[in-house]
Amino acid sequence: MTAMPAIEGWFTTGPEPTLLGSRCATCGTVFFPPTPGPCRNPACDGTDLEQAALSRRGTVWSYTDAQYQPPPPYVARTDLYEPFALAAVELAEGLVVVGQVADGYGVRDLRVGGEVELVVETLYTDDSGDRTVWRWKPVTEMGEEADQ
Repeated sequence: MTAMPAIEGWFTTGPEPTLLGSRCATCGTVFFPPTPGPCRNPACDGTDLEQAALSRRGTVWSYTDAQYQPPPPYVARTDLYEPFALAAVELAEGLVVVGQVADGYGVRDLRVGGEVELVVETLYTDDSGDRTVWRWKPVTEMGEEADQ
């Protein structure tokens, strides 16, 4: 069995995963998720987009607890729904990217202005292997992983 991203082309895997966005070759605007087609900047008429690896670390802009099960296409990991935390993270590229917080962490581990880093974790397993997703993992002020 192999591990494969649940959504192809949105992130890399390996020891230092990154989100993958699109950058307009005309104006330099960066988007996430990656998008084909014209630049999303309304002031730009550029059409040439290139892949852009985004920062692995960012700053928590906001966060919340998902106490209810999201509607489809959300895939629950267990029969009984388990609440999870979501964080809106500001990256150096000027984007705010919303994502689930890593396993073992919740809102008690987050603070506005706190640092997080991108990790890849298993979302679910099917007959062909693990399906992985990216998540935000809190880090301490010193750059070390936060204690769980």
